Amino acid sequence: MSETCTLTLIATAAMGLEAVVARELRGLGYDQQRVENGRVRFRGDPRAICRANLWLRTADRVLVELASFPATTFEELFQGVRAIPWEEWIPADGRFIVNGRSHQSRLSSVPACQSVAEKAVVERLRQRYPLEWFPKSGARYLIEVSLLKDVATVTLDTTGPGLHKRGYRKLVTEAPIKETLAAAMVLLSRWHPDRPLLDPCCGSGTIPIEAALIGHNLAPGLHRSFDAEAWGCIPARLWQEAREEGFDLAEHGRKLDIRGSDIDPAALELAQHHLRAAGVSGSVRLERKPLQEIGRYAPYGYLITNPPYGERMGEREAVEALYRDIGRLARRLGDWSVFVITPHKGFERLFGRRADRKRKLYNGRIECHLYQYEGPYHGRRVPGTGGEG
Repeated sequence: MSETCTLTLIATAAMGLEAVVARELRGLGYDQQRVENGRVRFRGDPRAICRANLWLRTADRVLVELASFPATTFEELFQGVRAIPWEEWIPADGRFIVNGRSHQSRLSSVPACQSVAEKAVVERLRQRYPLEWFPKSGARYLIEVSLLKDVATVTLDTTGPGLHKRGYRKLVTEAPIKETLAAAMVLLSRWHPDRPLLDPCCGSGTIPIEAALIGHNLAPGLHRSFDAEAWGCIPARLWQEAREEGFDLAEHGRKLDIRGSDIDPAALELAQHHLRAAGVSGSVRLERKPLQEIGRYAPYGYLITNPPYGERMGEREAVEALYRDIGRLARRLGDWSVFVITPHKGFERLFGRRADRKRKLYNGRIECHLYQYEGPYHGRRVPGTGGEG
């Protein structure tokens, strides 16, 4: 495969985050894109695989689209998969795994589709490698055959474990927010690193950590590996250069005012552990403090939080009291912008004010809304400072 060949790539994302992922891709220089439900297609060379995996904060994974063709019979599926030049991607010892999905298609049996597709891959590879059986002892290649309305799309997953796995969170609290969603909340807030940021329900610290990574322009994938790093078809030099770019662009010297507070000492201990693992312990201040004791310590800041949802029996009253306290805190902060994600339908009533904007997002499988309250200088320069946000 040529280093300059043009590939069709797909950055998958949780519903509601597609536009954020598209904006990230444009920031990386990938303007040829098409936004779809749960994904953004874009054009790029093999280097784009490396850079997208290392830099995307809000996407779930990066796929290569190898083919798309009509498939209403197993023969059409077999021939379409066999026509793909698998030998350009998978070596003789490649550990390839075929997964499948089917929606609104005549070929509705996913196990049967997977079996047919795998046979097609094997037959194609045997034309290149004269083997009776394939050892599958080498690098991993995750193949997906997705059928939608009788059209099969075949992709290769370059990421491996999802992009939310940054490498800093080894331990978890009861219900942590995904790193990708936390980063999306910070990006959607239009926070600028010159402005204060507070998460008063920080739990194990995901939102403050993601804010610090953004504030220091640290590529979120620098401290993990990706499946495609082990592929011989992508030169190791491209990965090395992409990582060097990430280290070169980091702004370690930038001063940040990011704070996280919580009432749970065990959660704060975890948060401190995660801060150290992420390399941003010097940029985030943690405190054990209830919301009622938090005051306005700086002007024009950002409150961004994922408070408890109270979905268990008997927790609803306590959570609703917490939401009222968040509203009172927002009034004490005065000129701050506030961003709260929750599935609670009555949040605005409890908060005490209708949101300036609402955005439907998903925290895992839970349908939520991001309630956005914009301060007086939200997204604009603060007089007398160099900061925007």
